[in-house]
Amino acid sequence: MGSQFHYLPLTPGLFSILIFLVVGLVILIQLRILRYAYMRLGVGPGVALLLLFGSLIGSYFNIPITVLPGNPVRSGQIVEFFGMQYVVPVIVQWPGTVLAVNVGGALIPTLMSTYLVIRYQLWLKAAIAIAAIAFIIHSTATPVAGIGIAVPVFVPVVATAILAFILSREYAPPLAYIGGSMGTLIGADLLNLDKISGLGAPVASIGGAGTFDGIFLTGILAVLLAGIASPSQPREAW
Repeated sequence: MGSQFHYLPLTPGLFSILIFLVVGLVILIQLRILRYAYMRLGVGPGVALLLLFGSLIGSYFNIPITVLPGNPVRSGQIVEFFGMQYVVPVIVQWPGTVLAVNVGGALIPTLMSTYLVIRYQLWLKAAIAIAAIAFIIHSTATPVAGIGIAVPVFVPVVATAILAFILSREYAPPLAYIGGSMGTLIGADLLNLDKISGLGAPVASIGGAGTFDGIFLTGILAVLLAGIASPSQPREAW
């Protein structure tokens, strides 16, 4: 039964595009073009790649936490939203909508964001970034039958890029990662939990289908922001 909760959040074609993006980053790292960019994010190139690949692979795995009332009306289909095609998993004889946590789109970003906040002591700026992005994302999030809550893919990316530089040019990379990932999780998924049970989704994955693409691209954005931000590495808080 557990295997029913593990599936790619996007169609194979769109998921392969994300893989190509990561491969492109690998090539840039090997050419040392992004070496200092990763140092500014607060981790080494190897750890950063592990983070990106871990998020990508982890998007396949969902950890069930509870079952919401309601009968699934869609299963084993493809749902399109703003040009993105999301996969509706096949669930057999399951009573209601399973609420789960996506490893690559929720668990890993949460752990990484916590690390960055503590390392650079960004408590206030991170809180502002998360609250602002959550507000923007919540206002653009759309309930999609069979999937759950979906967000236009580039909304968290663009909003995060602008806000990160407004809050701090020096700490733009970590703030982009923290605000983009946690703001999207809170604004799209957590603040819309009350709407999920009526969407007929077999599995509603926090950080999974509907929001994973935006969260993953925000992680890449944080790296790219580091390359165009001020050249010096962020100062340690201690």
